[in-house]
Amino acid sequence: MHPMEKKMKKVELVFVSMPGVGHLVSTIEFAKTLINRCDHLFITIIVMKIPTIPFLNPYVQSIAASQPNIHFIHLPDQVDGLPPLTHAAKSIQSYYCAVIDCYKLYVKKIISDVTSAGSVAGIVLDLFCGSLADIGSELSIPSFVFFTSGALFLSFLLHLPARHQLVGSQFAYSDPDMLVPGFVNLVPPSSLPEPCYNDVGGYAAYLKIAKGLMAAKGILVNTFTELESHALESLNNGEKNPNVYAVGPVLHLKSQPHPQMNHGRWETIKNWLDQQPDESVVFLCFGSAGFLTLPQVNEMALGLEQSGHRFLWSLRVPPAKNEEFKDAEEMLPEGFMGRIQGRGMVCGWAPQVEVLAHKAIGGFVSHCGWNSVLESLWYGVPTASLPLYAEQAINAFITVKELGLAVNLKMDYRPNRDVVTADEVKRALSCVMEADSEVRKKVKNMSEMARNAVKEGGSSFSAVSQFINDLVGSSS
Repeated sequence: MHPMEKKMKKVELVFVSMPGVGHLVSTIEFAKTLINRCDHLFITIIVMKIPTIPFLNPYVQSIAASQPNIHFIHLPDQVDGLPPLTHAAKSIQSYYCAVIDCYKLYVKKIISDVTSAGSVAGIVLDLFCGSLADIGSELSIPSFVFFTSGALFLSFLLHLPARHQLVGSQFAYSDPDMLVPGFVNLVPPSSLPEPCYNDVGGYAAYLKIAKGLMAAKGILVNTFTELESHALESLNNGEKNPNVYAVGPVLHLKSQPHPQMNHGRWETIKNWLDQQPDESVVFLCFGSAGFLTLPQVNEMALGLEQSGHRFLWSLRVPPAKNEEFKDAEEMLPEGFMGRIQGRGMVCGWAPQVEVLAHKAIGGFVSHCGWNSVLESLWYGVPTASLPLYAEQAINAFITVKELGLAVNLKMDYRPNRDVVTADEVKRALSCVMEADSEVRKKVKNMSEMARNAVKEGGSSFSAVSQFINDLVGSSS
């Protein structure tokens, strides 16, 4: 422990978080990291509830009960001016930004109240909440952003305003490949996040997020130096960029309770995995909001069957299909379950972290959400990329092309446009499960680096120390 972390006076931090699992859990885990390193630190987390995002109430309650230095304040469910849900159908990112703007006065009032009770050293905002940075300016409190994705995606967002000054409009699929600071390769338009092409709010929301990032005093990124060294060097050399702290991997190494999961089902899955040889099973899972179309389920099933590999498939029925299918198995080709009996298991929701940690898992077919990328690296499991939504397409490009830590199933996949064939699935599974492949070796090596980064003396451990010490300077 750094000596300054124990000698400092009481420090108060206020976090403002989105409620989604990929944001709130990482935010809380980072808050826990800070208070574990500094017993003079007290953290207030302001949590908003958004109609389109399930709220993790049991998890939040458990943290509130077990962490006396973390205090939660919940914003009201309804406030004046909230945009209609039809806004979300046009652009979910724009909808989030509009909701956050409606809560601005409430957030300012809470931070003012916390400040009146004691000194607040800083405000830490979710990446979607950057528009709230001027609250810090008005109250003379430095604002930081906790960025739940990686440094290369951050580089892309910070490049958007400069690109917009030159072009003045959203992206087009016909655009040429783009040079982005921090990237080694040119970035093809097919690998950009969907909002980049959205002219009814999505692109504007990304520009707004980028502006909020630039207004911050510092950005805390859920990555580590050894993983994205080139991007981090570029970010820290940018004259106009805020300070960037690589503080990851910030992980919650226990899956969240889920209404579709019961203890008995996990025991069944675990017992089956326990009977499989080490690193022999492919795990297929597509995140908290990832669903496959029926044609894609059919091709995925045929590819798995033809590959001959053992597999565990977390297959869930899309919400719109609930009336058509009672359970996931009804989506599968006729006779599939009988033909793969013994070497494959199909389940609904599965606890991803616990599955990736199991010694039987040798490969991971993933949507490339950033938390999933970090979890697979932590456990040394190579990934085949099939992005579905949000920034996952650029994450897939990053892990496959920039970092060489994943196999390309289809890194520019668009669920409403594409169907990956059974042959493509079979090829990708063969690559990801190859025992002595370069990808597997690199992932195993990066797993060790990830664990060393957060140990005392590691790169991320030192970055957290630097952040704490910067807070001490700003609050003294």
